[in-house]
Amino acid sequence: MGFEDCKPIIVQVACQFVYSGVTLIARAALVQDFSPRVFVVYRQSIAFLLIAPVAYFSRRGNIKGCGLSWKSFCLINLVSFIGVTVYQNVYFEGLYLASSSAGSALGNLVPAITFVIAYTLGLEKVHLRSLRSMAKVMGTIMCVGGAAAMALIKGPKLLNMEFNPRNSLFLKEGHDTWFLGCLFLLASTCCWSLWLILQVPVTACYPDHLSLTAWMCLMAAVQSGILALIFEPNFDAWKLTSPFQLFSCFFAGLGSAVTFFAQAWCIAKRGPLFSAMFSPLSTVIVTVFACIFMHEELYAGSMTGGLAVIIGLYVVLWGKAKDLEDKNKEETITTTQIKNQNDQTTLLSTHEASDNIISYTIDLEEPLLHEKSPNHGCNT
Repeated sequence: MGFEDCKPIIVQVACQFVYSGVTLIARAALVQDFSPRVFVVYRQSIAFLLIAPVAYFSRRGNIKGCGLSWKSFCLINLVSFIGVTVYQNVYFEGLYLASSSAGSALGNLVPAITFVIAYTLGLEKVHLRSLRSMAKVMGTIMCVGGAAAMALIKGPKLLNMEFNPRNSLFLKEGHDTWFLGCLFLLASTCCWSLWLILQVPVTACYPDHLSLTAWMCLMAAVQSGILALIFEPNFDAWKLTSPFQLFSCFFAGLGSAVTFFAQAWCIAKRGPLFSAMFSPLSTVIVTVFACIFMHEELYAGSMTGGLAVIIGLYVVLWGKAKDLEDKNKEETITTTQIKNQNDQTTLLSTHEASDNIISYTIDLEEPLLHEKSPNHGCNT
């Protein structure tokens, strides 16, 4: 394996470290009395300021660039609200209430929940006699069971002493926030899965991916700002009280911009399944660093549930990979059949044309009066 073949692997590992860094730094900033809703506004605003110039200059020479119609504008607003505004506000609230490792582990539920939503909408088919369909079903059950175990079963404590976060908007002091945090994280995963499904009509309507990302960041920043003003009427919540909070907002925005390009490049090189298979690496990185540097608790039940989610993820991805292989085989067979039919049609047309040419040539070479004697009708 040469260096060119290793490039996608290196980029994917780097992306997982960036994702892990965003999760850990965001968690540390939220613990310092930083509102999750204000954090989302600053993050999306910084991401827009970083992506917008690149999107603008990349389209300057493109005369046939796609325009923003009312239909595409409404669709982008919808996916921004579901996939960015609601998703990130709910995710960061759950990240604060639970832990960094729980937020990273429950993110692996996305393929399973996407499969459930797609099946409900009729976009996925399940055949009970098909091994790949059963793999997707069993993998989904394992993922959901692992997520339930993480939320409901703590078990014996493995590492670190008890860590009490600050009060949340939703709970009073002294209440256990782990279960509610896991519910928020699960809700955010559902939003992200629905966002993935909605990408199909949006990209069909507005196929410029870079410009689409810039529009989503801008609209999400505006939507999140309105939401933050409703939940945070006190303007003191918008103040950055430490350089670390400013750094966390900038790093999260930069992480969104950088990983977009990196993931798009990897998917173009190796496909979406290759990219998805690296997501559990972020869970391992976050769990290790959160326990070492942030002194987060690690329970046996949480660890077992996280492993079940990761195993279920790979089972679902295996089923999806088999679906992709069968689809590619069917497309190859169909293409071959069409090609053979075209070759046969061309061959028949060539034979017919050859027969016509041959018969026409024979008619020209035949004597017009071959049945008559040369002296017939001649008087000497």
